Amino acid sequence: MSINASLRNTSVESNKMWAFGAKVLAPVNDVMAWGESFDRLLECKTGRLVFEDFLRTEYSDENLLFWLACEKYKKLTRVTETTIAAKRIYTEFVQAGAPRQINIDCVTREEISKNISQPGPNCFDRAQKLIYGLMENDCYPRFLKSEIYQDLLEQ
Repeated sequence: MSINASLRNTSVESNKMWAFGAKVLAPVNDVMAWGESFDRLLECKTGRLVFEDFLRTEYSDENLLFWLACEKYKKLTRVTETTIAAKRIYTEFVQAGAPRQINIDCVTREEISKNISQPGPNCFDRAQKLIYGLMENDCYPRFLKSEIYQDLLEQ
């Protein structure tokens, strides 16, 4: 069931909030802020969930999932953790034929492939920037025009 189909409007002390099932998702001000910038959308956990739901309808949720995995990866400090996480990101998103293969150029893909045996903290930076740009310039404008987002704004 999509978030769009499950949303209902509730009032909490005259501040409208959006609810998904029993969980409160976001105040109206947050929903409106998502339209101000792509960064505002990504900063909000609920915004990311709604955006992921939208991307899933476009069969491109791997982009956000990859970007989030990279953000998490950058926060790791132990070598064993980073090595395991890097290999997981590589096999899930980067390598040719990966289950959630992201759309990056062959030079970036080869650069990551060469460095994956000893991954550094920035080994996915180039690919992450490419995917961020794709989402910001392509997916995000469509999200703002989508029924999912427009319904949230109107309620």
